[in-house]
Amino acid sequence: MSRSITYAEAIKEATWQLMERDRSVYLMGEGVDDFRGLWGTTEGLVHRFGAERVVDIPLSENGMTGIALGTAAMGYRPIFTHQRIDFMLMGMDSLCNHAAKYHHMTGMTRKAPLTVRAIIGKGWGQSFQHAQSYYPIFAHFPGIKVVAPVTPYEAKGLLIAAVLDDHPVVVLEPRTLYGEAGVVPEEFYALELGKAEVMREGSDLTMVGVSYMTKEVMDCAELLQEAGISVEVINLRSLKPLDLETIGRSVAKTGNLAVADMTWECCSLAGDIAWRISDRHFKKLERPPLCIALPDEYVGASPQHEAHYYVDKTKLQRQVMDWWRRDQG
Repeated sequence: MSRSITYAEAIKEATWQLMERDRSVYLMGEGVDDFRGLWGTTEGLVHRFGAERVVDIPLSENGMTGIALGTAAMGYRPIFTHQRIDFMLMGMDSLCNHAAKYHHMTGMTRKAPLTVRAIIGKGWGQSFQHAQSYYPIFAHFPGIKVVAPVTPYEAKGLLIAAVLDDHPVVVLEPRTLYGEAGVVPEEFYALELGKAEVMREGSDLTMVGVSYMTKEVMDCAELLQEAGISVEVINLRSLKPLDLETIGRSVAKTGNLAVADMTWECCSLAGDIAWRISDRHFKKLERPPLCIALPDEYVGASPQHEAHYYVDKTKLQRQVMDWWRRDQG
């Protein structure tokens, strides 16, 4: 019988099962032992596994990331949880200069199975130091994989896959999804890293959602259907490596591509996907791809400003329809 749990509960269940199966897996991060458990994702774990495996850390992101890498090099599988991706900038040296390159620097003989959980995206008016989504920075570095679960099913399966992987993986968690519920199997399972999912079949337009934007894209597809545009929706799941084959097959069928990102327009993942697909499937495209991302400015510290700043299904529909009509001449 299927059962429904929340995104946060799926993350906690994945962590619990990983730690039960393998004593080399441990959890570290600021407040992971707090009774609220980081939006419920680590709640109760310290009582089951103890403070030696659920480790609260000081405010020292770079030093603590270095420690996590060191234990990974020794054979452990740490799950390092950042309350917000904004503060991962302080850990860039350990993550991108060392963890990402560890396998290469050791002549491909040593591995660093380090998983980093990072909370991204809008919240409740928390402003620009607590609500950013600069995952393209981490996806830029060879040696780091980046995944973005959208559903509770993916939240569990991709976290398990990340911890089982022998190389650094960054797992992105939009805070607005923690309360979302969905069907999640009780058994232990891992989803393939680097594999996208076709969430909706369509014939006129391929729309790719990046992280949370996949939910808005799905809702937008319904609105566009009413306007006579049949949309195929692709949920990336993995941002690095990108599943360009799945996107390419869809574009070969529809002839059109729109990518909805949740980071800034400049150097966005949307722009990278549009370039790669255009380079590989130029003759199959009926019009230039549409990239939808955030303006190159910071969000303000209020729910009202957030609502104006971020892209939702209605804004997506408007931009797609303007692009569609313009390029029809």
